Amino acid sequence: MWVENSFDGLIPALEARKFNAINSDMTITDQRRQAIDFTDPIYTIPNQMIAKKGSGLQPTPASLKGKHVGVLQGTIQETYAKARWAPAGVDVVPYQTQDQIYADLVSGRLDASFQDAEAASKGFLKKPQGAGFEFAGPAVSDEKLLGAGVGYGVRKNDKALKDALNGALKELKADGTIDRLAAKYFDVNVVLK
Repeated sequence: MWVENSFDGLIPALEARKFNAINSDMTITDQRRQAIDFTDPIYTIPNQMIAKKGSGLQPTPASLKGKHVGVLQGTIQETYAKARWAPAGVDVVPYQTQDQIYADLVSGRLDASFQDAEAASKGFLKKPQGAGFEFAGPAVSDEKLLGAGVGYGVRKNDKALKDALNGALKELKADGTIDRLAAKYFDVNVVLK
């Protein structure tokens, strides 16, 4: 049975036994591992910045110094930007919704936005409001802050379910099913583990 839940309440709801596993594009991070276990990574979605075409902005502290960068509140991108860019003079601006970020990017109140590349592609760059914008610089990697891929979340004491899910994922990777699904549903190249 599928249970819908707000993203920020997923871990508490899992711990309260409202469901048995989290299947919600949750990135595996050290902070989340303190509360729950994860299966092996299924895929990794790159994290990229968006800016106006030709801006020359790069996802580095030096390039972004004095600039305003929008991030979704409570995300790994916010954690990363506040830890790596804000100390160098980058104005990291958290928002409650990604649509608010894109609106401020279009209006010029933001110089860039930082989010997962799949969300950026489908939610902005491929839409009319994204005309004139592009990915700015390469994908940003930092396993400590941006995680080690996406996996299913399970309760710490549920080794049987974790092992069963890992076994199924191994089979789906081996027979090419995950590769086929990724090619069909993702706009960006996901790195499968």
